Amino acid sequence: MDWASAAEAPLYVELITKFTERVKKLGPLGSSDGKSLEEIKAKLVAAKSAASNVKLRTQFAKLTQELRQENDYSSQRVEARMSEKLNEAILREMEKPV
Repeated sequence: MDWASAAEAPLYVELITKFTERVKKLGPLGSSDGKSLEEIKAKLVAAKSAASNVKLRTQFAKLTQELRQENDYSSQRVEARMSEKLNEAILREMEKPV
């Protein structure tokens, strides 16, 4: 996770350029993971549902408390824990009957 304030335009441009290059290297959606279009669509629907769910927002709120207790705010730790919470939420949504 990177940060640039509104006053740091050159840094912002650099961060966005690097991010864009990274996304381009990944190629079309799912190609780097070998996932089918159907699986990708199912996960995107589940992610959208999870993102609009209060439970996920509650999990992120709890995460801030956990990070505060651990006193570890490193970008690697925050990213790993956020990914963990998001993946759990998506899996829960995917397990729901259609």
